[in-house]
Parts: sequence; structure tokens; C-alpha cells
Amino acid sequence: MRILLIASAYNSLTQRVHAELRDRAHTVAVEVTATGDDVRAAVERHAPDLLLAPMLKTVVPRDVWTRHTCLIVHPGPVGDRGPSSLDWALQEGAAEWGVTVLQAEAEMDAGPVWATAGFLVPPGAGKSDLYRNELADAALDAVLTAVERFASGTFALADQRTLPSAPGARTRPPMRQETRRIAWAEDTTETVLRKLRAADSQPGVLDTLLGGEWFLHGGHAEHRLRGLPGELLATRAGAVCRATTDGAVWIPELRERSRPGEPRACKLPATLALAGRLPRLPEAPLPVLPSAEDTEDTEDTGGTWSDIRYREHGPVGVLSFSFPGGAMSTGHCRRLLAAYRAALERPTTVLVLGGARDFFSNGIHLGVIEAAPDPAAESWANINAMNDLVEAVLTTADRLVVAALGGNAAAGGVMLALAADEVWCRSGSVLNPHYRLMGLYGSEYWTYTLPRRVGPTAAERLMTQALPVSAAKAVELGLADRLVECAPARFTAEVTRLAELWAASPGAPARLAEKKAESELREALTPLAAVRARELDRMRRIFFDPGSPYHALRRAFVHKQTAPVRERSASSERIGSAAETEQVADS
Repeated sequence: MRILLIASAYNSLTQRVHAELRDRAHTVAVEVTATGDDVRAAVERHAPDLLLAPMLKTVVPRDVWTRHTCLIVHPGPVGDRGPSSLDWALQEGAAEWGVTVLQAEAEMDAGPVWATAGFLVPPGAGKSDLYRNELADAALDAVLTAVERFASGTFALADQRTLPSAPGARTRPPMRQETRRIAWAEDTTETVLRKLRAADSQPGVLDTLLGGEWFLHGGHAEHRLRGLPGELLATRAGAVCRATTDGAVWIPELRERSRPGEPRACKLPATLALAGRLPRLPEAPLPVLPSAEDTEDTEDTGGTWSDIRYREHGPVGVLSFSFPGGAMSTGHCRRLLAAYRAALERPTTVLVLGGARDFFSNGIHLGVIEAAPDPAAESWANINAMNDLVEAVLTTADRLVVAALGGNAAAGGVMLALAADEVWCRSGSVLNPHYRLMGLYGSEYWTYTLPRRVGPTAAERLMTQALPVSAAKAVELGLADRLVECAPARFTAEVTRLAELWAASPGAPARLAEKKAESELREALTPLAAVRARELDRMRRIFFDPGSPYHALRRAFVHKQTAPVRERSASSERIGSAAETEQVADS
């Protein structure tokens, strides 16, 4: 079937639907459509059998939906209407929610229902995390069901008015900043976190701090530090800790409120955003390898937050990390490398790198680079820090390493995973193993690891087509080794169980011996130092050329600006530029 995806941005859900429909042999085109005229032009261009809108903020014109079946993915259960569905659900503490695939009609979110699916809302999940995981799983189920029903030509549509509404579902207006606003003198930690999580990662919670207006992004509970409500207490790993009425919260990122006519500011680590304003605050460091006793898994007994954690289960070590949006700055890379080296000092047989829900890694931190006094120099520092981390994984010779992808990965993040002995992906993961949409050649030893896994022909195709790859397709291609079919909340436990089985298996010692022999042969034939030098020579020329497309694409991406549409080579699909691909996928 010829399916046209229309979307306001090529975000995480659009990418997943795109990849999964292609896996099922549909001919799928994608258009980023900012206006009704864009929708009309896309339909005229592709003449689809079916229109599908995974994430659309514009209105589908009447002359389109009266002539073509257009299915809208609404992030709410039957009976729920409005553009801030998920925001309201999280701010009001919903324990269950849903997704509805409905037909476009004159009244927004009121059309006949083609399919619906529900899901549980895990405690503490932020909007973007939930959107990319539980909601995306449910949305995909509903989309595939709807597509099958449409293809059958026999499905009887259900009028929403005849279906029971889910608890909490109703028509609601857009959620404004007045509703999101934090009252620091009154709100408890739980209330503050609920407001922050309902606005993560877009639009953030507007607040005043140190004489400026900022959108706050992300939030984690702090149960050890105390202070006057609203007071800044400490810093850690780029985040700031702010007191509530009964505790405190860590806020990892801030985005300055832009004045009219100015480009939209980008999200940055909080301490970087506040540079020059931040008073002298104590740094509240954790050990290089934070254990279960140190971190928020034990917050009921006084735990705290860390973006890097380590757990040990018999012969298995699990080094997990969770950086906002999957972006890894120079500092993130160096801290994770230090933790990785410390993990190698532990008496384990298998080391799991990753294993957390949501993003694995999306490579270098474009926001930090854009904010740097010299973006070219920061780009260079960041890519070298990424390379140091990847090299450490590639050269680990005394144990088996698993890269466990609970969520999406892109660019250098995929190459970080490929440095491991095995790559295990949760079934909902989407991989973007390419750099082209950001105008980069790429590094992180991809010219060695990618062809080694999928072959030179497939490696070239993945790099040039620059299309998302589903987890199942990644296994089929050899890009990944295992598909872990489980709910997002179960991923860490399931990966740990599988790693323990692998560590105890009779084949593990032989696999380790093969790994050492392969490493020796590689260094004899293709030394890693030579691979790195060749890749970095290309990257250096891009970074330090002011006229290279990378700089304009980076600026468009981080400031959410529109960049020219690009035609994909070797494909009839047409999507937005890198600014819309959402390497850091917002909901």
C-alpha cells in the first residue's frame, strides 16, 4: 500500500511508524508539513492510498480529508480531545492512558475511531520519555491495527459518541504556562516534579531565576539537601538543585526565554545556561562509579540523583547512563569514560553498557557546541571525547561487553553501541546509523565497526539513505544481535537476566578468546589509530570550515529553525532537514 506520513516534525514516533511500516513492505513517503498548503502539495505529489499523521500540529484541509482517508494519531484515549493531552494526564497524575487513531474530520480529535490502545503510566516518567516508550508502543499497535483494517476494506468505523470514554478523558484546552507555573513557596517536591515532568522536554516550565526568565527542563527528586523554598542549593554534573517546601529537585537543563524577534534559545545544561549569573554553590559530587546506595533508586531511604549509575549482579556489571535527549557533551563523555574504566576494575565477566529505558545516545551535544565561544573547537573536543570512549569499549579485552539499547540511538550513539561485543535492542528502539543530515562525515570508528557488522554495501546504503531502522530490522541486518521484547519498565531487569545467563554459558570463555584473537588481527591489518586519524581528518576539515553545511544545519537544529527541504537520494521519500529530524526527539 502507498502510505503518506504527514507530520509537523520528523520526530521519534514518526520515525518509528515510518520504519515499522517499511518493514511490512508498504511504500512509505514522509513529508514535514507546516501548513495546510504543504499537506495539499504532499498529497498531490505522492497520490497515496492512505494518509497517516503520527504527530501533526496543523489542520488537515477539508478538501484533503473529504477526498482521502486521513488517520490522525491522538496521544489520548477515546473521548479525550485537545492539543495537550499527555501534559494534562501527567500533571493530573493519571495512572493509565491511551492512544487513539481516528479519522480526520472538521472537529479536531472528534472523528470516527479506527483503533485504540491503552498503557500504564510508570511512576516518575517524564512526558518525552513516556512518549517515546509506553505511548509509542501503544501508538504503533494502534497504527498497525488501523492500517490492516483500512486495507481490508471491510472494517466498520466506530463513532466516538457511541464508545465509552476512558477515565479522565475529556475535551481540554492547550495547557498554558499559568497552569504549569511552580509556586516554590507552596509546592511540595511531588508537585514540582509533576509539573516539570508534564512539560518535559517541550515546552518546559517558565520560571524566574537569578534575574532572568528560563524554561526548566527535567526534574529529579533530592532527599538529602534542604534549604529555603526556591533557593539554589548545589550543582552536580551540570544540573542545579533547588529547594522545595519539603525537599529539593535537581534540574538538569534550562532554556532562556527568547525575546520577540530573537531566535529560539537552545536547551543547555543548567550550570552552562546560568554561567555568569550563578552564585558560588557547593558541588555535590558522587563517586566516579555511583552505586545503588548512592542514587535515586533508593530515594525512599534518602537517595539522590545521578545521570550515571552502576549495579552489580554476580558476574554482571551494569553501567547505565541517562543524558537529556541522548546528547553527550565533552564533559558527559569524559565522566562516562571514567566510570567505564572504574567498572573494568570490578570482578565481572560481562559488562552491560546502557540498560536504561529511553535514549541510549545520540552522539555529540549540538546545543553545548552551539553555545560555545568557538563552536568549531568545541566540536573537535566533543568528537575526540566520544572517540576516547568508543576506543575504550573497542579495546576491552578481559570481559564481554553488551550495549543495551532501551531506547533510540543515532549517529555517534549507534557507533558507541557497535563498539561492544553484542548489541541488544528493546523492540521499540529506533536506530539512525548515519550522520549525513547534519552535514557530517562521522567518526567514532564507524568506518571499521559498521562494515564489519553489516558488510560494506549495506554500510554505504545506511549512511547515504539516512533512514531510521527499527530494532527488528537492525537484527536482520546484523546491526544488532538480540531483540529484547519487553515493556520499557522491564528492560533493565530483562537485560540483566540475559547477561547473567550469557556470563554462565559454556560459550562465554570461547567468545572471549575469539575476541582477543580478533583484536590482535585487527591491529595487524587495520590499526584503530589509523582508522581514527582518517575519520578525524575529514571531521576536522568540516568543523573548521566556516562555510561547511554542518554549521548552518547545527544552528537550525538547536534553535528549531526551518531549514531547506532535502531530497533523499536513492529514495522517493521527502522529509525535513536535520532541524526537523529531532536527533533529540521531542514529543
